Amino acid sequence: MLNVLTLSSLFPDATRPNFGIFVERQTAALASRPGVEVRVVAPIGLPVWPLARSARFRAQAALPLRETWAGLDVRRPRFVTIPGTGGRFHAPALVRALTPVLDRLRDEAPFDVIDASFFFPDGPAAVALGRRYGVPVSIKARGADIHHWGRAPATRHQVARAAMQADGLLAVSDAMADDVAALGVPRHRIRVHHTGVDQSRFQPADREAAKRALGVTGPLILSLGALIPRKGHGVVIDAVARLPGVTLMIAGEGAERAALIARAERAGIAGRVRLLGGVPHAELPPLLGAADVMALASASEGLANAWVESLACGTPIVITPAGGAGDVVTSRVAGRIVEADPGEFAAAIRDVLDQAADPWAVRAVVRDFTWAANAAALHSHLAELVARRR
Repeated sequence: MLNVLTLSSLFPDATRPNFGIFVERQTAALASRPGVEVRVVAPIGLPVWPLARSARFRAQAALPLRETWAGLDVRRPRFVTIPGTGGRFHAPALVRALTPVLDRLRDEAPFDVIDASFFFPDGPAAVALGRRYGVPVSIKARGADIHHWGRAPATRHQVARAAMQADGLLAVSDAMADDVAALGVPRHRIRVHHTGVDQSRFQPADREAAKRALGVTGPLILSLGALIPRKGHGVVIDAVARLPGVTLMIAGEGAERAALIARAERAGIAGRVRLLGGVPHAELPPLLGAADVMALASASEGLANAWVESLACGTPIVITPAGGAGDVVTSRVAGRIVEADPGEFAAAIRDVLDQAADPWAVRAVVRDFTWAANAAALHSHLAELVARRR
């Protein structure tokens, strides 16, 4: 029996059901494998008083300390974050909060390995805790955990040190593995671990019927991601302004909502742009299946789940050369990779629309991206670390 302690500050809860949904899926798939026992610790960072009094943080503070989530036994300890410090003290605070929790877990049933599913602050904390409990530690790099925390002055040394000291390293794409190696880690130590997709839920449907259900006629473009500058939704708005008769839907929420609405108004296409807000993960398949193209002009990514889920629904993608773009756009059937320029995005979208690829041919591009394959690879990786330590 392999006893795994999954540590992830990126994990869904009742206040953020879409937050880290891919970590939930990965962990549930691992737990479903014979011979594996998984316990989850999903810490929640709360700022010092009085910021913690905001509605958002009050809701998170009220979450149960332990619950069953997606069939998983999940602990949710709180740790203190100090605004204005650039995250410098996140990892030490996390270690202090987790030590009594993990002491109890170890006393209940020892764990063999710590699987940190996000690089910061989880990675540095996991390394310290691995030493305390005498177990190996694996850390997975996903995107912003390296691109932001791995470069920020206050935290980059902590991230690099954790990468050097971890027993095993995973990355969501080849490009992400290269970014981790740039911290000073030998590239051969980093194993590429692709995400999965529920192939039974994300698959092609009747696109015209799905459009009618949304009240859309003509080509439909979907941009899927948080409303933050890094996702580049504004580039897609400006691109659609060059494509008469094309409707754009943007699924996500965030601080850029008002700015994006204003941008669509300035471009004269407010009537053709719909901001849908946050869409529950369970409702994404029919939305993706209705779109002719999923366009996302990200400034940085690891390997976006939105890319893989779109392709599984038979919807080609137009994306930037960010992160693992080349891992999924492996042919023109899958879509196009272009720079984050409105003119280039408009031309690529038009090209994909004219191509009108068979949705099932598009889906075939990601046929190997399954949660079963993801869990099997993770199981093998963690078991190797335990065997090596023993």
